Amino acid sequence: MTWFGFGFNAFGQIYVHEDLIKGECSDSAKQVKVSKPTELSGQVDRRDCCLKTEIRASWSRRASLHLDSDSCVCLAGFVSSGSSHALPVKESRGCKDAIISESYLTLAFSDRLESWDLQKEETTPSWSMAIKTHPESSGPSVDLPLVPGGYIARTPPLYRSLSPQLRAKSLALSSEHAVLLSASGAVYTWGLGSHGQLGHGGLASEEEPRVVEALWGMTMSRVATGSWHSVCISDGGDLYVWGWNESGQLGLPSRGLRKALQQQSSQRAGALHPDASTSPAEEPQEGEEHEEVFISIQAFPALLDVTPSCEIRTVSCGCRHTAAVTTTGDLYTWGWGDYGQLGQQTLVSSDEPQRVEFFREQQMHVTDVVCGAWNTFAAVVKEEVACS
Repeated sequence: MTWFGFGFNAFGQIYVHEDLIKGECSDSAKQVKVSKPTELSGQVDRRDCCLKTEIRASWSRRASLHLDSDSCVCLAGFVSSGSSHALPVKESRGCKDAIISESYLTLAFSDRLESWDLQKEETTPSWSMAIKTHPESSGPSVDLPLVPGGYIARTPPLYRSLSPQLRAKSLALSSEHAVLLSASGAVYTWGLGSHGQLGHGGLASEEEPRVVEALWGMTMSRVATGSWHSVCISDGGDLYVWGWNESGQLGLPSRGLRKALQQQSSQRAGALHPDASTSPAEEPQEGEEHEEVFISIQAFPALLDVTPSCEIRTVSCGCRHTAAVTTTGDLYTWGWGDYGQLGQQTLVSSDEPQRVEFFREQQMHVTDVVCGAWNTFAAVVKEEVACS
């Protein structure tokens, strides 16, 4: 399995440019904006394709969790040492899971949890907690950010409690809201609701977890969240989206995005033909039947038809973009694309799911996707390689 990245690379999260190696600062768009899927630098050479590496991402960092007999976390991007290379974190040896934010790296071991402050050079963790291991299990009974009795937040206080009645299975966190999947497949949300990201039909915030009633009765298998939008996948492989759609991150028609693209097109046309008169876009004439409905905020979950031919396997959200992997191994992306985070080898945003053709052209199957705030990371295998 190999990981590729595209999008925001100002700190070398995807690959380390020669100027960064020399310690020189450059704002070259080629270094900062990676629009073509690029194999991640600093990947461990593993001849056995079934050895597993997982990616965790924040705005300025990428954490690679290598899960084998000598498991560890390697950090790339903005790190306290001043290097942009993927460096192993010595305190992570033997860890089973990890999550990263702009301020903290949290590690799960067989018998304990540790959170390390990434903005300080510490010899002891900022927070730790002992956990019990089930006798029949070799790892911790946690799925970060979920931990026994609660979850790990992005900012202090790091440990937050959760009611055991929720029977939490997985949890997706943004900086201001949360989406929880219960063991029964129900979805709960809480936090800021100003952009409809809680899915309750309004813009009110919620202090406590509240079930998303529009999804009640349907079993969900995965949840994910961006800064102001949320998504989930049903057991049948259907994708539901809700929240803010200003950049097309829901895959629904976005007036703001269409206007921005129209302005860019007019500016390019004006640059090519400076003497040509410009006129506004044609308005629908009276009697025309079709008038597109634009959606800025979708306060209820909406079913998104990404591709009619197959189901959605997994999904991830960036700040204002979304990426989904189908059961056939294709990657689809949509939303804000100014840094190339859609992988379409352009810097254009889109309010329609589009397949990333690069991987199909390279005869690669996408098996997983993880979004950072402004970038995207995809795990792939060659078509002739089959990992159990």
